[in-house]
Amino acid sequence: MLNLADLKIGEKAVIKGFNQGSPAYRQKLLAMGLTKGAQITVIRKAPLGCPMAIQIRDCILTLRQHEAHCLIIDRINSCAN
Repeated sequence: MLNLADLKIGEKAVIKGFNQGSPAYRQKLLAMGLTKGAQITVIRKAPLGCPMAIQIRDCILTLRQHEAHCLIIDRINSCAN
């Protein structure tokens, strides 16, 4: 099972669901547009991996590592970065 934190820069994925956690926190992620079926691309990561910038639809969001671990994803492709 992959989560968003496992992706490298340039990789794309589709959100499949959420890990167990607070329903209120899940609502926060949904409000940011991180919905099931949405396609995301990792744009950039900080040197230690936190935070990371992702593109979803026409927006760029930054997520902390613990936020990225909340998302269950399916990788679409790999880039050799």
